[in-house]
Amino acid sequence: MRGTIVGACLALLLGCTAMPVRAQVSESGTTAPAPAGPDIVDLRAVVVSGAQPGPGLWQVHHGDHTLYVLGELSPLPRDMDWMSGEVEAVVARSQAVIAAPGIRVESGVGRLRGMLLLPSLLRARRNPDGARLQDVVPPALYARWQPLKARWLGRGDRVERWRPILAAAELYESAIKRSRLRQGSVVQPVVARVAKAHDIPVIEAEVEIRIDDPKALLREFGGAPLDDIPCFERMLVRIERDLQHMGQRANAWAVGDIATLRALPGENAYAVCMRTFTQGELAKRLGVEDIDRRVEARWLEAGEAALAQHPTTFATLPMALVLGEHGYLAKLAAKGYVVEAP
Repeated sequence: MRGTIVGACLALLLGCTAMPVRAQVSESGTTAPAPAGPDIVDLRAVVVSGAQPGPGLWQVHHGDHTLYVLGELSPLPRDMDWMSGEVEAVVARSQAVIAAPGIRVESGVGRLRGMLLLPSLLRARRNPDGARLQDVVPPALYARWQPLKARWLGRGDRVERWRPILAAAELYESAIKRSRLRQGSVVQPVVARVAKAHDIPVIEAEVEIRIDDPKALLREFGGAPLDDIPCFERMLVRIERDLQHMGQRANAWAVGDIATLRALPGENAYAVCMRTFTQGELAKRLGVEDIDRRVEARWLEAGEAALAQHPTTFATLPMALVLGEHGYLAKLAAKGYVVEAP
């Protein structure tokens, strides 16, 4: 599961229920302080539709070997058809494809047994002791939640007993959908199809996390407190303030406007939310502390190995890791590789 906040937050848990689950690594960088106040800025951008080219490819050179990199973005315009011809041609003549960076959760739980764990998973997403959001969220923050929930989720109380991090994720994803945007990758299915058709090996640049006792993990998670109020607030800020910019970034990706993508860096809510799951004793026992650094090291290792071995390699990265001054391409440039922007 890539590119959704729910997917990132629940990867460790959903990985226990059926099959391995992948969570896209969060954007690098620091998080700006959240603006105070409940005012909602509703200036959503009109998103493009129809056939769109997407951005060009970055090239990383090592002698006569080239690593082609496509920067991905989520969300994107819902009614856009990506013109993938250039990418398909590069993938088809590559000797290897490097998958997007992330984590892979392995539990060894079969589908049938996994389905039997589903009731425990559903219980685990609720606040301990039956608490409601208004009981665990500061009053001023809950006052900001209420009009946003009424607008984007309706007036039912289904999520009112959920943990703040998951309630906010549900709100965010509903707002995205109703703003004519879509989450998830339009790129990965195309790359996978072409790689399979041409028998091109895919290098999994992921960090694997093994869960030996999913039932015990769900039981522990269900009763454990989480420091997820910062994530809850950050997601409200994104919905209150950033829907217009999300639409503008989506348009910029669709038409290949790199200058606008540079000028409108994405709000780094993922990093705040993932810290909820990657700090503390549970994270230590699962081996997910310092996960961003480990994922970065794994992808850079795969990229450098591919550049040394293959004339042509194709890879995808979150756009923030392509453009950011501390992103993966900047790290390769610092090591002496020649990075060429489209």
